[in-house]
Amino acid sequence: MTGSRSSGILLHPTSFPSMWGIGDLGAPATAFIDFLVAAGQQIWQVMPLGPTGYGDSPYQSFSAFAGNTNLISPDRLLTEGLLTPEDLADAPVFGSGNVDYGAVIPFKQELLRRSFARFRAGASNTQHLALETFRSANAAWLNDYALFAALKDANGGAPWNTWDPALAFREPAAIATITTTLADEVLFHSYAQWLFFQQWLELKAYANRQGVRIVGDAPIFVAYDSADVWGNRAIFELDEAGDPTAVAGVPPDYFSATGQLWGNPLYRWDALEQRGYDWWIARFQAIFTLVDILRLDHFRGFAGYWSVPAGEVTAINGQWLPGPGATLFEAVERVLGTLPIIAEDLGVITPDVDALRLQFGFPGMKVLHFAFGGGADQPYLPHNYDTRTVVYTGTHDNDTTRGWWEQASSEIREHVQLYLGRDGHDISWDLIRLAFASVAETAIVPLQDVLALGSEARMNTPGVAGGNWGWRYTPDMLTDAIAERLRLLTQLYGRLPQNDEAGDATE
Repeated sequence: MTGSRSSGILLHPTSFPSMWGIGDLGAPATAFIDFLVAAGQQIWQVMPLGPTGYGDSPYQSFSAFAGNTNLISPDRLLTEGLLTPEDLADAPVFGSGNVDYGAVIPFKQELLRRSFARFRAGASNTQHLALETFRSANAAWLNDYALFAALKDANGGAPWNTWDPALAFREPAAIATITTTLADEVLFHSYAQWLFFQQWLELKAYANRQGVRIVGDAPIFVAYDSADVWGNRAIFELDEAGDPTAVAGVPPDYFSATGQLWGNPLYRWDALEQRGYDWWIARFQAIFTLVDILRLDHFRGFAGYWSVPAGEVTAINGQWLPGPGATLFEAVERVLGTLPIIAEDLGVITPDVDALRLQFGFPGMKVLHFAFGGGADQPYLPHNYDTRTVVYTGTHDNDTTRGWWEQASSEIREHVQLYLGRDGHDISWDLIRLAFASVAETAIVPLQDVLALGSEARMNTPGVAGGNWGWRYTPDMLTDAIAERLRLLTQLYGRLPQNDEAGDATE
C-alpha cells in the first residue's frame, strides 16, 4: 500500500456482462476500468484468479499458479484471428443473469479447443514464438499443471489420488510415457494458459496506465485435488498413500458450535523451512506478476493454525499448532523485497497475529457489517481504527449491505441509525460514506453496494454448497450519475488521486 488515502471497488471478473454466459477479459472489463477512473477510484479488487474446482469457488482451485481459462474473451480471440465467426455461430443464447456454470464451462472449453486447432493450423511465427517463450518462462509450474489438467481430462475429472498409482505418485517412467502420450493435450492446456495470461496482463497494463492498481487474493491453503499437491507432496501433511493426515479448519466459536472443517491439506512447515520456503517464494512471485497488491486470506494461519485429524466430521477435535511466523515473510522479502500485502485478519485475532502483521507493516481489515450491535469499544467501529487499515462495507462472504440491513435485528438497526445520524433508507451509500470518511488508509466497496442491490446480488453464502459465485451486473447499471456520486464522496474525504482535478465536493 502507498500510505496515501485511496478507495476502490471489489468485483470479480466473472461478474462482468457478456453475451458468452460469464464475465470475461474483453471490452466490458476495460469499460469497468473506465468507470473506476470516472468515479475517482484507484483500486480494483478481485478474488483468486485460478481455475475453479468444487462448487465453482475461486477459493478452491486446481492450481495456485494457473489462471481461469473460462475468463478468456472469445471476442478478443475473434479479433486476433484465433477464432472465426463460424466458430461462434452455434453458441448458445445465454441470459444476462447469473452464471450457469454447468452450461458455460463446456461451451468455453470447446471454444478454446477450436481456437487451439486454428492456432496449430495457421498461427504466425510470432505467435508460435510467443507461446514457446511463455512455456519456457513458466515451466516451473506450467509443466506440472498442464500435465495434471490433461490427466484429469483423461480420467473423467476424477481426483488425482484415484488415478493409476504410477501416475498418482509420479513414478518417473510412467510420467515420461504419459507426457509423450498426452503431448497434444498438454500443449492445449499450456496454450489456454498462455491466452489467459496474455489477456489478463494486457488488461492489467491498461488499468495501471489509468492509475488503477489491482488487489488480488490468495487463500493460505490449497485444494487437495490440485496440481500443487500432486506435484509437491513432500510439503504437505500426507501419508504414504497420499491421503491427508490432518486438514485445515477453524475451531468452534460464537458462530459455530462445531467450528468449520475446510478439509484442505496442511503444510509441512518444517520441510518448507528446510527448503528456504521455495514453493511460497515462487507462489508470491507468480501472484505479483498478475496483481499489484495481495490480500492474504486467513492471515492468522501464518502465526498459528487449527489442525484437525483427517477423518473427523467436525472441526471440534483439532489443536492449535504454530505457523511459520516471521521466517516465511523474511525469506520471501529477501528475494522479492517489501511485500504489498493486506492481511485478512477478521475474526478472533490473538496478540501473536497482530505482532506478525505489524512486524511487516501489513494493513489489516475491518468490515462495517461487523461493527454494530455492541459497545463503543467494538474494534470494527470506525472511531477505533488505525490508519494502517483497509475498511470494507462487506466482503464477498457477506450479504450485500442492503440485504444485511433488511435482515438486521432492531438492536443493530438502532445502533446504525444512532451512530450515523441517518434513518437507513439509503443504507448502502450511508456505509460507503462511513467507510470513505474513516481514517482507514484504504476503503473498498463491493460493486453491489455501489449499485445499492439487495440479497439477490450476494456473491457467496459460506457453508452453502450451491448457488454461489454467479452474480453479474448488466451494462446499463454503471451510469454516469453513479460514477459522479462516488467521485464526489471520494473527493470529499480526500481519497482522489492527487493529480485529479479539484471540482465540486458536495453531494
